[in-house]
Amino acid sequence: MEKLALYGGPKTKITPFGSGKRYGQEELDQLREALEQNTLFYAHGKKTARFLNKFKKMYGSPCAVAASSGTAAIHTALAALDVGPGDEVITSAVTDMGSVIGILFQNAVPVFADIDPHTYNMTAESIEERITPQTKVIEVVHLAGNPADMNAVLEVSQKHGIPVVEDCAQSYLSLYRGKLAGTFGEFGCFSLNDFKHISAGDAGMLITNDEHLAWKAQMFTDKGYDRTKQAHNPPFLAANYRMNELEAAVAIAQLDRLPWIVSRRREYGNRLTEGISGLPGITPHKITPGGESSFWFYMLRVDEKKLGAARDLFADAVGAEGIPCTKGYIARPLYLSELFQKKTIYPNFNWPEDFPQYAHSVTYPQGLCPAAENVLKTAVTFRLNEFFTEQDIEDMIRAIRKVVTGLFPKNR
Repeated sequence: MEKLALYGGPKTKITPFGSGKRYGQEELDQLREALEQNTLFYAHGKKTARFLNKFKKMYGSPCAVAASSGTAAIHTALAALDVGPGDEVITSAVTDMGSVIGILFQNAVPVFADIDPHTYNMTAESIEERITPQTKVIEVVHLAGNPADMNAVLEVSQKHGIPVVEDCAQSYLSLYRGKLAGTFGEFGCFSLNDFKHISAGDAGMLITNDEHLAWKAQMFTDKGYDRTKQAHNPPFLAANYRMNELEAAVAIAQLDRLPWIVSRRREYGNRLTEGISGLPGITPHKITPGGESSFWFYMLRVDEKKLGAARDLFADAVGAEGIPCTKGYIARPLYLSELFQKKTIYPNFNWPEDFPQYAHSVTYPQGLCPAAENVLKTAVTFRLNEFFTEQDIEDMIRAIRKVVTGLFPKNR
């Protein structure tokens, strides 16, 4: 048995991970065309419209709206659904701040649902437990490319008459029972920042089947302008969340690569699960039954009792083998961040109790979402990339297996 690299033995991973260029001649060609238009404004150029049409075709959606970021897309969706002061929006306890910024900017109240301990997505049971007369929207997060159990979520949504917004920032081309994540709710929202499957540097996208909601969303991203009319008479307060023609140009070329990117990540994520399944104390990332993940990242969990050692020691040992990994994902569930614990959301305002529309006080105690808290204490996250090679994935598997069987003698 090889001595672990953590204790001076040879590293498992001795070759660099595969890498590649995300941007190339296709992006340059699109950018050149955008510049030759002599305008970079979305309503006067052709690139944003072309990107919208390509995205609609890919997702089979009749309506799409461009935005300046994934965060802006979610904010826009909530505004289009008339979320306002004192309303409640249920979302996941394990997600990025981008999922809740729009809730807060609408002067609404995030209500955090707990997650499944193995898929890491919010559960329908927890969502239903959080519903009150003030619940305005259910905002579902498809974490790490793994689609949520949308049949169960929609059953709750329809039972209570509450619309659904899907946060698909990490889940391009993820499938649930053969249908694309983002096409189940009133809105699907996507991110094009530099860290997602495809990137335009920044930018976002919304899709919907409802033409009126699409009109409201379009107006909200453009300061209330209706570009089909000459006069500007904003019907409601709106933001400036416009995508520009340079972002759209890059996005067009990126979208052509998306099926290949997702197929590679899906292949590698599924192979990683296959390779580490059955190891004592290690729980692979479970894909929602009926789902196909696009694996924005891969997160396994460590059962410290079965493994015989702490999560942190396991992660350190795997890292020493040449396989980068992160302890946990985010440091803690969002509700335990200072923003919510000290209620420093707005200056000189007691949020949300000062809203006359809000009927009760809100607290975010530790233990609010026990599964989420436990997952983040026991998880180890691995990056996946479409430029990895098959050998890279095999090296990852060998390193994890080596650590489990070598660091902890009872697992040999």
